[in-house]
Amino acid sequence: MKKHIKNTKVAVRLRKSEYHNEWYLYIESYPVIVPNKEKPQRIREYINRTITSPIWDKKRLARTKADGTITYKPKRDVTGVIQCKSDVDNESCLYADGVRKLRQREYDNASLYNDSEKEQLAQKERLKENFIKYFKETLRKRHKNSSTSIQINWKRVIKLLELFYGDYIPFSKVDLSFVENFKNKTKNAPCGGGKKGAISSSTASTYFSIFKAGLKQAFIDGYLIIDLSAKVKGIPVTQSRREYLTSEELNKLASTPCEMEVLKRAGIFSCLTGLRHGDIQALTWDKVVIEDGKGKLLFTQKKTKGAEYTPISDQALELCGTPSSPENLVFEDLPDASWISKPLKKWIELSGIKKKITFHCFRHTYATLQLASGTDIYTVSKMLGHTTVTTTQIYAKIIDSKKDMASEAIQININK
Repeated sequence: MKKHIKNTKVAVRLRKSEYHNEWYLYIESYPVIVPNKEKPQRIREYINRTITSPIWDKKRLARTKADGTITYKPKRDVTGVIQCKSDVDNESCLYADGVRKLRQREYDNASLYNDSEKEQLAQKERLKENFIKYFKETLRKRHKNSSTSIQINWKRVIKLLELFYGDYIPFSKVDLSFVENFKNKTKNAPCGGGKKGAISSSTASTYFSIFKAGLKQAFIDGYLIIDLSAKVKGIPVTQSRREYLTSEELNKLASTPCEMEVLKRAGIFSCLTGLRHGDIQALTWDKVVIEDGKGKLLFTQKKTKGAEYTPISDQALELCGTPSSPENLVFEDLPDASWISKPLKKWIELSGIKKKITFHCFRHTYATLQLASGTDIYTVSKMLGHTTVTTTQIYAKIIDSKKDMASEAIQININK
């Protein structure tokens, strides 16, 4: 059994993967007394989390390897949390720091005597506190610099909690029964923003995952004595149909005039690059680079915050138009997504395409046509900026279904 030593310190560390461009997060405790060991030990606990976009602190040299390679220590914020470029990685680092706090508290408590009564009294006080107020504070701390979409989703979960249970939920009421009840209510939750009907299974799954993240943080912070988030499964997602344009439909659309010229250019550009509307809208000329006659984009994805290098075709480069000042927008005057639905619908209808196409369907078109043309899924995943190839596999399923249909397309009469 491991024993404490006064002033045991717990920290979050990184270890580079031997085979992949990723780093394992682990918790390091030192010094710790271990049975049958004369000297204090350094205890490492891996937490099944990896990151791919740590920010390195060039002012803090870690070491110089034998081959001359210089490595740096990761950059940390004022609270000691490792900083990353990606929101997903920042979430993992916050989780790791939560585990660190939990382990540090365990070691600190182990060095105190007659403290159980104080802890019991403190826990009783914590059980009286408002879970909704805590959830709001968690949002403020964890996501003050996150993307707008992440903040909106967290706020929506808070609205659902208030809708279902009022504005005060004591932690004493937050148990497994409460969690399951909220899960069932979330499945049939109403749409926000004045929309009618219930939310989709995908949205419900996202909201409940955020709720579970709040529960996990409450457990780490000591408000819950049981990790309820680990005891309940998430809401399964019913796979929705991802609409896309065939090569023939894309050519038909490209030859059809659109009342909003910048919308047509941006839409076809998305089909050729896979970029989201938000990334195209924010694209400036300093991010469009031509090397050896080939165009490429250097940009940070609006959704994932990941830095991307993306080569583009000559046709995509031509759609950018005449180069301008570095700070100017490439697709100047491209409206927000909420303002292009009507002109986009007219353009689609004018082309004779019967499918319900949104701007995001152009991204689906890029992925589907790339896979259909033989591009491997890992390359497509990288081009789309997906953090995991699992996200890209939905498009592969579309291609597989087309292959299944093709296998039955030729039917002949066989004489026996």
